[in-house]
Amino acid sequence: MEEKEIIIRIIGIIIGVLILISGLYYLVKEGKDDAESKKIYTIVSVIGAVIAVGFGISMFFLV
Repeated sequence: MEEKEIIIRIIGIIIGVLILISGLYYLVKEGKDDAESKKIYTIVSVIGAVIAVGFGISMFFLV
């Protein structure tokens, strides 16, 4: 059972990092002039960071 939980947490970290990277990429690419898209991509980046950090913390403290 532990192996499945670890795999799920690793997948969660990967998904969080991918969301973070995509948010930062589009923030740099399209968020230069448009304030609303800058806000949206910042929120997406923060959500990705929270997901990655949350699964990372759960990886080390809940195992």
